[in-house]
Amino acid sequence: MYGREMCRVEERDNNNNNKKKKMRRFAIGSMGLKKFGEIRVEKLKNSMVNVRSTKMKMWLIRATTMVLLWTCLVQLTALGGGSWGPRVLKGWPSCFTQDSALDVKLLPTVPVRVLPHKRVYKNNGYLVVSCNGGLNQMRSAICDMVAIARDLNVTLIVPELDKTSFWADPSEFEDIFDVDHFITSLRDEVRILKELPPRLKQRVELGIVHTMPPVSWSDISYYHNQILPLIKKYKVVHLNRTDARLANNGQPLELQKLRCRVNFDALRFTPQIEELGRRVVKLLRQNGPFLVLHLRYEMDMLAFSGCTQGCNDEEIEELTRMRYAYPWWKEKIINSDLKRKDGLCPLTPEETALTLKALDIDRDIQIYIAAGEIYGGKRRMDSLADAYPRLVRKETLLGPADLQYFQNHSSQMAALDYLVSLESDIFVPTYDGNMAKVVEGHRRFLGFKKTILLDRKILVDLIDKYTSGVLSWDEFSGAVKDTHAQRMGAPTKRLVMPDRPKEEDYFYANPEECLQPSDDEPLSIL
Repeated sequence: MYGREMCRVEERDNNNNNKKKKMRRFAIGSMGLKKFGEIRVEKLKNSMVNVRSTKMKMWLIRATTMVLLWTCLVQLTALGGGSWGPRVLKGWPSCFTQDSALDVKLLPTVPVRVLPHKRVYKNNGYLVVSCNGGLNQMRSAICDMVAIARDLNVTLIVPELDKTSFWADPSEFEDIFDVDHFITSLRDEVRILKELPPRLKQRVELGIVHTMPPVSWSDISYYHNQILPLIKKYKVVHLNRTDARLANNGQPLELQKLRCRVNFDALRFTPQIEELGRRVVKLLRQNGPFLVLHLRYEMDMLAFSGCTQGCNDEEIEELTRMRYAYPWWKEKIINSDLKRKDGLCPLTPEETALTLKALDIDRDIQIYIAAGEIYGGKRRMDSLADAYPRLVRKETLLGPADLQYFQNHSSQMAALDYLVSLESDIFVPTYDGNMAKVVEGHRRFLGFKKTILLDRKILVDLIDKYTSGVLSWDEFSGAVKDTHAQRMGAPTKRLVMPDRPKEEDYFYANPEECLQPSDDEPLSIL
């Protein structure tokens, strides 16, 4: 028993000894790990100190360099007086001699654009408009709608352009005009938004909107008495026709001046169109003076007007079919010969060639054709090309890559022609359509630039007498010059016909309220 007890005690001691050894080993291992961790931490601390030291050195170097450079700059400015100072401060031109500095042209600084202050007024509602027609018909309509919105104290939504007319141009407002400039440049007159507020926009999209065409050639009082109550009632009114909806005459001077301001300043084309227009003008100017001929002898014009002078039977039939295909062209049965004698037809290319020669237009002048495709093509253009061989178009001056984004966008093409027409030495329209009238008025605003306004009724009579042998060339040429001596775009009063607004002079062709100086100073529209 005693022996067994001794054995157990011995085993117990052995077990305790083993546990103590294991504990010692664990303690030693823990101490080793602890020392290893302390070493790593110490290294990390040392590396961080080194990094901070390096960054501090770099910062000190940079700071010292900047102080030295600034000191040098101050010293140069002080020592150089009027010679070094301006050079250093203005960008240090290429050479260091004072004489050469006189020849250096510094880059122009771009002036900071100061926006006009917003006009604060109680908003009576929202005016939504859908323009109709070609570019220049829509252009003048936009001017009218801005003036109307301003007078009614309503908010105008950026106008929607026509996409369903003969030209089927899908362009939006911002594809042709600089929409941001349009909005901000008029902020001191009227509030303009790109779209309706969400709640009202949803109502319009659901068709819950009052839509109507305003009465043509209406006085501003019509809009106060008839349109404003509707806007106050429905919050939103949609005008779905905008052509010639505001009278030419009898309107307040402030309203007339605002129409001009929109036309000549706010309706700026997009930077892309403006830049391309400048390129075309530069190419033309490199080869001397140029005349822009707005040769309105395109298929749509001939079909609409019913003018078929010089066309063959097949072409006459094609034009007649087109006229009947468009229900909004109300006049269907047209006597072409009678209409031509009344001066209501565009001049043909052949008649245009005779007229320009009779007016002694230089044979060697460049003639830029501002028009679409001429109906009848080369066959109809041959006589004009023979008389004036330097005929050019945008398609011949620019490459396909330049015009690729303009293809099938007739309004953008028309915008390019508009810009070139404004810059030409002479502008000659062969028909008094919307482009001819708006360009005429814009050229008056730019300083009464030479614009030959052809009297077609007298011209066709003279041409017929010359071609039939009744008049000699000298007699014909003299009569043409006499007829147009006072039709060169000089200052003149607008013809007013209160009972026949369609026959009186168009406001945008001669916006005399914006052109005539007052007793003390020139009349400003801006």
